[in-house]
Amino acid sequence: MTFKVTVQPSGHTFLAEANETVLEAGLRQGVALPYGCRGGVCGSCAATVLSGQVHYPFGEPQGLAPYDEERGKAFLCMAGALSDLVIDSPRVGTEPDIEIKALPVRVEKLRKLADDVMELTLKLPASERLRFLAGQYIDILLKDGKRRGFSLANAPFNDQFLELHIRHVPGGYFTNHVFNEMKEKALLRIEGPLGSFYLRESERPLILMGGGTGFAPLKGMLEQMMAQGLEKPVHLYWGVRAKADLYMDNVVRSWVSRHPHLTYVPVLSEPQPEDQWLGRTGWVHEAVVADFPALSGHDVYLSGPPPMVNAAKTAFLAHGLPEAQLFYDSFEFSPDTLKAMQETQP
Repeated sequence: MTFKVTVQPSGHTFLAEANETVLEAGLRQGVALPYGCRGGVCGSCAATVLSGQVHYPFGEPQGLAPYDEERGKAFLCMAGALSDLVIDSPRVGTEPDIEIKALPVRVEKLRKLADDVMELTLKLPASERLRFLAGQYIDILLKDGKRRGFSLANAPFNDQFLELHIRHVPGGYFTNHVFNEMKEKALLRIEGPLGSFYLRESERPLILMGGGTGFAPLKGMLEQMMAQGLEKPVHLYWGVRAKADLYMDNVVRSWVSRHPHLTYVPVLSEPQPEDQWLGRTGWVHEAVVADFPALSGHDVYLSGPPPMVNAAKTAFLAHGLPEAQLFYDSFEFSPDTLKAMQETQP
């Protein structure tokens, strides 16, 4: 059975088969629906169902909160059509036309940024460049057909190399390989750029909030803005557990010293006695709303673990942030990594 899907306000239409997700159907027919993880976690593909009915035969999306459903939201990467649909997805028709490529890369450098964070620098072939937008990510294509997605931590103007920040996940096949076996000069294959998390043109001041290695795409955004001349207020909040997890703290502080429009607020949720921490503590999203109780005049970019992103979305919308001014990238684990993590827990 086939159903017609109409996207507002762009007016794009496409047909969705009963055995595919709405996102798959749209992408297959050239409609640039936004998406990120394609696993029902990050919420980048969320759209409002204005008429018609969807269901989730391909699995319940973990990131779909009750308040999303109450407002008619659907995660198109997991949703199937049960009828003709009219959906509201304002970014369709405004997404830039950037070619997604599969390319070989060589490991140029491995550098430990913290005990559990590795900077992986990949070198593209001399005859190739990857055109991308600050904040997007790439997939590393593994030999078993699986993929691992990582945000690009460098700005697009420096596109000879691709910089990734990889956190070591206990039991994670690929991250174990990176930390224990991978050597410089190794060959990998990637696909990208992917995702709808990137800087938009706006005159409004920005709030960038990252959790852990969620700092990576924000770093690329900041490098891009600084290269273009940072002429509006940008507030960076970086939430981690302990001081050692602020793995590029000195780099950010050097930026702040050179750019008067940039402010930086690191927030520790579990500071250690040896940290001798005198800065902000608690949850990073609570620090944001404490400093900005009215958010309607800002654009907000979030990246990091799903619990942080979901808590922040709820809090920020409650403090007046229009949904159209909220952009986020939720770092989900692959299903097999999640299983390995559960098996390693006591």
